[in-house]
Amino acid sequence: MIKPEILSPAGDMECLHSALNFGADAIYLAGQSYGMRTASKNFSLEELKEACDIAHKAGKKIYLTCNTLPRNEDIFTMPDFLMGAQDAGVDAFIIADLGVFEMAKKYAPDVERHISTQGGIINYESANAWYNMGASRVVLAREMTLSEIAQMRAKIPKELEIECFVHGAMCVSFSGRCLISSFMTGRDANRGDCAQPCRWKYHLFEENREGQFFPVIEENGGTYLYNSRDLCMIEHIDELVKAGISSFKIEGRAKSAYYTAVTTNAYRHALDEYLENPDDFKLSPWIKEELEKISHREYNTGFFFGNEPGQTTDNGGYIRHYNQVAVGEGYKDGVATITQRNKFFVCDTLDVLPPSGIPFTVVAKSLTTQDGEKVESAPHPMQKLFMETDKEIPKGSVIRKKIVDIT
Repeated sequence: MIKPEILSPAGDMECLHSALNFGADAIYLAGQSYGMRTASKNFSLEELKEACDIAHKAGKKIYLTCNTLPRNEDIFTMPDFLMGAQDAGVDAFIIADLGVFEMAKKYAPDVERHISTQGGIINYESANAWYNMGASRVVLAREMTLSEIAQMRAKIPKELEIECFVHGAMCVSFSGRCLISSFMTGRDANRGDCAQPCRWKYHLFEENREGQFFPVIEENGGTYLYNSRDLCMIEHIDELVKAGISSFKIEGRAKSAYYTAVTTNAYRHALDEYLENPDDFKLSPWIKEELEKISHREYNTGFFFGNEPGQTTDNGGYIRHYNQVAVGEGYKDGVATITQRNKFFVCDTLDVLPPSGIPFTVVAKSLTTQDGEKVESAPHPMQKLFMETDKEIPKGSVIRKKIVDIT
């Protein structure tokens, strides 16, 4: 049996720490160039070295995304970028472009090369071709089924690893190769600058009726024609392992440290539960519930079991049941030191996710500022507070509050 790694996203240093605290085996991130998420803060060369040092000290790995499709003018700075990343200590590059792949061989030969999902790999001959050129891992196209993945596993070298996305946002385009953003906004999705027009609401116009539009609707309010559901495979860990997948990848380099913590923790515990009892695997209900505590679109299983209805046509936004309200900084004598993120009140019941990964609830009995002032609420983001509770809140815990629906 292959023991898969949990591969988590990090758009900044806070996300990196969240991934490590909550059980990631490896983290994928980007430098200041050549990554597919320019909206994220990403990592300078100095931060990249720091990230590698932190991860390696914990026995974890860092994979650097070099997965844009570079134009001619982008190539000139590539050698320095690759050499700098190798010196920083990255364990692998994630690459989509053949030219970049060959440059990585030349300028950073000590770094493994993984082929990005944007390589569009959907058959074993393609995977074998990349392996023969020196790739150690292929990140498969999201359009593959589990049966196709299992068939590929049987027809490629055992040394060639398979990575698959198991959770997060899906793109309406094949393997993320999108032109809609370029056409509509001039922002090139294939160079990391997607404006996400697939999430916009669309209407139909008739050319002879100027100024009139005709909604293409399934529900009131119009149709979000291209708006993909989010992928969630948490209930199918056993099938993912049996298909021979080496790495379970969580999407989300543009998302928060809270998202990284919750998703990493859920998949870490789900995989560990399966590995402890593979013959009679039953997912603990709390693990699935955790993934309802982050902002998300409607979930489905993508293409793993064939073509499911993939679009959410009546809503372009997120489902949100919880807000993160604080981060635990320490605990002593019944009082937690916290850093506030969103407003909450004394006497609120709060949901805590500690680094151990098992959630529990506490009541905020009192709140005190650093100046010793008793307050009834925490209204100032990033304010340091002391909170009396009935249970210990370990350092690194994320603290959240359920959103009350008053409709």
